[in-house]
Amino acid sequence: MNNSALDLHGIKHDQVARTVENFVLLNQDQIPLEIICGNSQRMIDLVISVLDRIGCENYERIDYGTIMIRKL
Repeated sequence: MNNSALDLHGIKHDQVARTVENFVLLNQDQIPLEIICGNSQRMIDLVISVLDRIGCENYERIDYGTIMIRKL
């Protein structure tokens, strides 16, 4: 996996906010960024909550468990 993708499989829900925020902010120069959430709606909701909180302007769900960030 390259630096522009984050796979959240194995990450606990209480670690998602910090993990996603760090990934997005540290890799913002490599957009588009891909976040693989898996099939958990709770995980998807947590990721979207973080993206909204940090002011991510453009992201989309490209598959059920994958979110692609196009612009911060």
